Amino acid sequence: MRVLRVVVGLSTWGVISCGDNPAVPFDGGNAGSGGSAPGVGGGGGLGSGGDAAGGSVGSAGTGGTSGAGSGGVGAAGIGASGAGDASGGGGGGQAGGAGAGASAGGGGAAAAGGGAAGAMAGSTGTGGSDGISLTAMKTAAAYVDRLIGAAISTAHLSDPAYAATAAVAFNFATPENEMKWDATEPTRNVFDFTGGDAIVAFATGNGMKVKGHNLVWHSQLPSWVPAIQDATDLHNAMINHVTEVAWHFRGQVIAWDVVNEAVSDSGGLRNSIFLQLLGPSYIDDAFNAAHAADPDARLFYNDYGAEGMNAKSNAVYNLVQGMLARGVPIHGVGLEMHTGPTDASPSADEVAANMERLGALGLEIVISEMDVQICTSDVTTQSARFHDIVADCVGAPTCTAVTVWGVPDKYSWRNGQTCATPRPLLFDDNYAPKPAYTGVLDAFSGR
Repeated sequence: MRVLRVVVGLSTWGVISCGDNPAVPFDGGNAGSGGSAPGVGGGGGLGSGGDAAGGSVGSAGTGGTSGAGSGGVGAAGIGASGAGDASGGGGGGQAGGAGAGASAGGGGAAAAGGGAAGAMAGSTGTGGSDGISLTAMKTAAAYVDRLIGAAISTAHLSDPAYAATAAVAFNFATPENEMKWDATEPTRNVFDFTGGDAIVAFATGNGMKVKGHNLVWHSQLPSWVPAIQDATDLHNAMINHVTEVAWHFRGQVIAWDVVNEAVSDSGGLRNSIFLQLLGPSYIDDAFNAAHAADPDARLFYNDYGAEGMNAKSNAVYNLVQGMLARGVPIHGVGLEMHTGPTDASPSADEVAANMERLGALGLEIVISEMDVQICTSDVTTQSARFHDIVADCVGAPTCTAVTVWGVPDKYSWRNGQTCATPRPLLFDDNYAPKPAYTGVLDAFSGR
């Protein structure tokens, strides 16, 4: 496991503003003693600022309570590996156990004077087992100005444990399917935002930011789109779709995956209906339309298999570099990170190098859909993989968020693909945090 040392306590600034392409810090609000205001960050962009941590790190649990129910985090720092909030330094008590707020089914507020990151989890009965606070991960992420998110599905929000775990553990939401073309415009010019609106309502009601996903993709298209044979007709349909969807969610999402997976595995542009009829310019046109509809949203190109250093990532780099040169309003790149447990294809070092070169272009980077299948491996190896990739993000100045593609293992889209039960996420089927959760927490905490 690679260990990245991070200096914390110097700043609670967020990372990216909602302006033009260069990465410009914004003031996300101080999370110091006495507590920050509820909500995530400030001033727009993907930085998290002072999310849930009410007291400053190292204040021995003396901070005030804020919107997400978090007092000061103990003097030993954010989270002890596998034990929730740190307990050292004169009373920063760990979450978990009777009266400590984070034990599964356990109750009550945090112990007097203790680190209170488990208070919200305890009040909802969704705290982690074995004393692991479910707020510790997002508290640690917020302190280093990162968002930690999950793909959220309306199909599971009626499951109380699903909804409670998502709300307590994450501060960033991406709709798994609800904003894709087949969901939002199943019939031409007939728009249905029911699912997307439900995700936004859930997220905003729980202090989470939202990234829209996605506007233009070759997959999950309603049947009427690939049936179009005329280039002008397809162009009009695409621009209209992008405009209507981005306009509807303007001010409700902070970012969009505008074009998704447009580069083929071999490194050329994917031979989709959009490329066939419109040529490469459809990508620029989609970004321009999204920006016109929602000028404040951060606009991302998103893809898989381009996380490390290979022919596809080179093609993505050249694509976004060209877009910037043409003045296209692109602000970032999403690296999906559907991966296996070993440090290969790509290695963490390759991911760091790719982040560095994309950041040098002035682009924001997010790990956008991470999961780590362990069909033939174990949870310890999985934890190390999550840790090392998240540590890459913490170490990259323009990497602002990590999103895992789901909440519990049992609802992962990867089930039945590589194997029947790949167990690729941070929570098991019973919503208990796995070692992978601790791996992510440790990465955000600089361990």
